Amino acid sequence: MPQRSRHDTMRDRRRVDGANGPLLQRRSHLGLAAVWLTAPALLCAQDIPKKPLTIVVGFEAGGAADHAARVVAKKLTESLGTTVLVDNKPGAGGNIAHAQVARAEPDGSVILLGSVGPLSIAPHLTKLPYDPQKDLAPLSMGMNFPNVLVVPPSLGVKTFAEFMALARKSPGKLNYGSTGVGSASHLAGELFNAMGDVEIVHIPFKGGAPAMNELLAGRISAYFATMSTAGPHIASGKLIPLATTGAQRAPFLPDLPTVSEAGLKGFSATNWYAFVAPGKTPLPVLDRWNEELVKALQAPEVSDELTRAGLLPAPGTRDELARTIAQESRTWGKVIVDRKITAE
Repeated sequence: MPQRSRHDTMRDRRRVDGANGPLLQRRSHLGLAAVWLTAPALLCAQDIPKKPLTIVVGFEAGGAADHAARVVAKKLTESLGTTVLVDNKPGAGGNIAHAQVARAEPDGSVILLGSVGPLSIAPHLTKLPYDPQKDLAPLSMGMNFPNVLVVPPSLGVKTFAEFMALARKSPGKLNYGSTGVGSASHLAGELFNAMGDVEIVHIPFKGGAPAMNELLAGRISAYFATMSTAGPHIASGKLIPLATTGAQRAPFLPDLPTVSEAGLKGFSATNWYAFVAPGKTPLPVLDRWNEELVKALQAPEVSDELTRAGLLPAPGTRDELARTIAQESRTWGKVIVDRKITAE
């Protein structure tokens, strides 16, 4: 058998490479095709699940947070094409619900309508089983609004000035309800005590509805209530509004002065609800939730219904919400230290 030259060997290699070239290219193209075909599946795995979804609320049914969650849930059910339920988990000023969602499966099926109390105030009052800024991921601000200071007619006052005079005349004799220790309604009362140099006693409840029931019965003196809870009773004359707690007059009670206008200059204590998810939820799912929540809150029928209830929609980015939670934490942390407030 004749010996093969180096030239022959190189020529055969070129033939083999040439023959395999298209095959290798075809294999490469098939590999790329497989990647592109599986990409949608991977993306879907990072989407909001197509199964019943839940918005957890930390207060009892019938209050402002519950109402807001149900309005948004109805719109999300339409836009997502899957049922969105509201699950009320009242107790500990909303902290029970926040802890539950912090531990929930981070697959996007469970989110929370959180509030200023557990997200920015409670960490300064007690040791929580979760870290609001680590174990809960911001989705979007929901609603930002002032509360309204209301009293029953049986108290015998009709203006903020009369209420202040009564509080100064009888220190420790008046009281006010709240939706729990560390809630916005609680801290509004403490700021009122500090700035007014008065002492009205705090009585916590598990939500806006039970606090309102006690106020209507005349068993508590006052309540820094949401308009959603107090509005119908103001309209019927069962409650007397004295002032709103924001820096500017509220659009739902434009003729009513703010606490700042009525006597405590510089007073401002707005309330807010925000949507958050379990902290380990994948980023694409968080972004998708933000997109859907912003769209729902901007829908005219949702915005109109919330505004009528005194819950002013304030959708925004995830980063904006994170900054708000941190800033509010610094603000109310100082009030807690200055007032020597502790968990009850």
